[in-house]
Amino acid sequence: MTTRRAWWKTVLGLVFTGIMLFPVYWMFNVSLTQTSDLRASPPHWFPWAPTFEGYATALDQQLPALGTSLLIGLSTVVLTVLIAAPAGYAIALLNLRGGKVLSFGLIVAQMIPAVVMAMGFYAIYVRLDLLNTVGGLILANSTVAVPFGVLLYTAFMSGMPKELLQAARVDGAGAWRTFISVVMPISRNSTITVALFAFLWAWADFIFASTLNRSGGMIPITLSIYQYIGNNTTQWNAIMATAVVASIPATVLLVLAQRYVAAGVTAGSVKD
Repeated sequence: MTTRRAWWKTVLGLVFTGIMLFPVYWMFNVSLTQTSDLRASPPHWFPWAPTFEGYATALDQQLPALGTSLLIGLSTVVLTVLIAAPAGYAIALLNLRGGKVLSFGLIVAQMIPAVVMAMGFYAIYVRLDLLNTVGGLILANSTVAVPFGVLLYTAFMSGMPKELLQAARVDGAGAWRTFISVVMPISRNSTITVALFAFLWAWADFIFASTLNRSGGMIPITLSIYQYIGNNTTQWNAIMATAVVASIPATVLLVLAQRYVAAGVTAGSVKD
């Protein structure tokens, strides 16, 4: 009975995995399909006559946009960690007055729809002359990642052994030195988790990009893909090829950081 139950669980897991991964396969299939075969009925389930014209177009035209997305993603990571780590430290370990209220406010902030935030940013950026700038996008994306980062750091740092902090104080370390020399090295997994999620949010952002940087000289890849969509012609193989190329950095990061993310997300969930 146990073996049969495990066998059915495996089959069910494979079925659900196949359903979830089918859009990824179809994206790859269309990226290799010739333009003349894109509207074939029934559709081609396999690229029998594969072409790399979509990838050639993507690599020829989309590299600047990929570079812009990489710049925005990495800058968002830096800004998020610089703000979230000290904030989480203050809430968790420095007995910050109003810390619980602040934590509740951060939870509420994550519930605000991105469209509403984009409209608010647009009204502010018009006055500050930040529309159509990379810096404006970095700041906007950071506002999405920072609340998550603060809450994650707070959860982890709250579970740190108090003996370590007391030992640092005995050795003469102040709050800032304790944060730099003791707390942050121990928070490696949480930092990697926050950095990864911040990068993925910035890398996949479309709402902020289309609202705040539609006419900018440097646009991210999510907005640049729209160049292939016209009123009369849509280059689907180029769109899907660009999507495949844009998925590579996120996939590589997820694979490399998987074990750190698993440890970082559950950090602070159990206290001794």
